[in-house]
Amino acid sequence: MRRETYSNSIGRLCTAVGILICGLSAPALACDICAVYVSTEMSESRTGFSLGVAEQFTHFGTLKLDGKEVAKPANEHLESSVTQLLFSYAPIPRLHFQLNLPIIARYYRRLEDDGVVSGDETGIGDLALTALVNVWSHVDEASVVRFSLFGGVKFPTGNSDRLSEELEEGHHSTGGDEGGEEEHEHEEGEHEQTVAKHEHAEAEHEHVESGIHGHDLALGSGSFDGIVGGRLFASWRRAFLSATVQYTPTTEGDFDYAYANGLTWSGGPGVYAWLGHDKTLGLMAVLSGQTKGNDELDGVKLDDTAATTLFVGPGLVFSWGTSLAVDIAGDLPVIQNNTSLQIVADYRIRGGAVWRF
Repeated sequence: MRRETYSNSIGRLCTAVGILICGLSAPALACDICAVYVSTEMSESRTGFSLGVAEQFTHFGTLKLDGKEVAKPANEHLESSVTQLLFSYAPIPRLHFQLNLPIIARYYRRLEDDGVVSGDETGIGDLALTALVNVWSHVDEASVVRFSLFGGVKFPTGNSDRLSEELEEGHHSTGGDEGGEEEHEHEEGEHEQTVAKHEHAEAEHEHVESGIHGHDLALGSGSFDGIVGGRLFASWRRAFLSATVQYTPTTEGDFDYAYANGLTWSGGPGVYAWLGHDKTLGLMAVLSGQTKGNDELDGVKLDDTAATTLFVGPGLVFSWGTSLAVDIAGDLPVIQNNTSLQIVADYRIRGGAVWRF
């Protein structure tokens, strides 16, 4: 009887930490793709309200042209903080609804027509409402397996005024395969000229195109967008594995601008360094990433918006009973591909905390 009670207790703790680990999402669009942080009930048997906060801080300090690093004559950089306030309610054990209110602060230094400018963009972002369903779960003495699906909608509550800059930028639209080898040679020549221009500008302190664009600084899109995703968590004794995927199908918003659909993912193996009756501590190796295609302006694809990044780093998760859950992760980019000239991430730190009443 005591063994059964102990096993059930450990099972509930594993479930709590496991669900939390699945919450290690890549927490905004543009160069700072931000997944909606979706918390879940700490225990399958609990209903009620919960409050939480999630944070993702990203430092962008490397300028890349078509995936290759180039000089920064103006020392351009961007620091982005996305704080999400979470309000959740679970009417029944396997279903809960969540409202995410993002508060965004972006500080930048970039080249503009009048020279080098430092500034900031702060305010609320696009509000998101999601629903999560626990589709299947299994808990026994030694293992926990849980699979969940979630979906929702993002509302146009954030300020999209910065998107107006896209109307003034000298964009080049992306084309198909027409032109064949001649077009390819032209693009290679254009690339070499741009690299040379940046190298020359570094020495002569001349003005060049900025890698920080209006779509990078906008707090909102002015569009209603979808949110869909899934989570898988599995553990055996002290070892565990998690995976989270989130996809954001987008629509056209303000200024005839449409962000490209975005995909984020996060997960990896881990081990419980501390597994007690009411407290747990887990360590994990996190592999995360994000990718998006070319945005569109009035139906025309733009050339300076597509990017794919793969991160690796450590993660830590902590739980106290079925009430408090905390996670934190640090990410370093190991693969970065982008189109045209963009500022890309040097590192990011993200995490969250949820308290269930």
